[in-house]
Amino acid sequence: MNFKVNPIFENSTVSILDKIKTFNSSGELFGNGDRNKIKLFDLNGKTVNIKSFKIPNIVNKIAYKYFRKSKAKRSFEFATILLEKNIGTPQPIAFLENFNLIGLKDSYYVSEHLITELTYRELVEIPDYPDHDNILRQFTKFTFDLHEKGVEFLDHSPGNTLIKKGVENKYEFFLVDLNRMNFHAAMSFEQRMNNFSRLTPQKGMIAIMSNEYSKFYKEKTEAEIFEKMWQATSDFQEGFAKKKRLKKKLKFWKS
Repeated sequence: MNFKVNPIFENSTVSILDKIKTFNSSGELFGNGDRNKIKLFDLNGKTVNIKSFKIPNIVNKIAYKYFRKSKAKRSFEFATILLEKNIGTPQPIAFLENFNLIGLKDSYYVSEHLITELTYRELVEIPDYPDHDNILRQFTKFTFDLHEKGVEFLDHSPGNTLIKKGVENKYEFFLVDLNRMNFHAAMSFEQRMNNFSRLTPQKGMIAIMSNEYSKFYKEKTEAEIFEKMWQATSDFQEGFAKKKRLKKKLKFWKS
């Protein structure tokens, strides 16, 4: 077993370990638990969530023991780095990895549970969401700040940014599902634009985001930013559609 707890929560170590140990039989399920399962627990009056990652296949079992950090460990470490860079994310609390002779058996990531008004997904699915344009523009500035700090969030997709409304129509943004990230001394224009590719298929939203991004990124014109952002989005959507069609065909052949 490999276990690490945030020093802030050291006094709760026994309680945290107990909640992980009884994960399957206790806690309140959060979400549908399709791939990874998340449950909510009370920790000294604070709601925390524990994410149990899907049991890896044989290749990844070995890889996560000898060659790569597990998703749980990366989530904990990346959350710590984000907070050091003043980037919003739920407070990391602990992670635990269980190993057997073959490799990684199972793993868990414990973090603060944030309740927020919306995610980026609502902006995509509800065009007339209140204050839509303002939220989208503030989100774009948040993403620009990520890029300026060298953070390439590879899972920058609709459900992975929590959005909390503050005072005077100001919004706070919190990244979740953190196990896929790259950190750079500086990010290229191509890396920056590709980082928008998974967010929305809507050209109007891309136009607003490229307009807002151009206010802060002076190396390119608004037209150049829009063109590259839309191209990255189109390429992703095309690849996503191809994968979907292939899965459908495979399902048909198997039936």
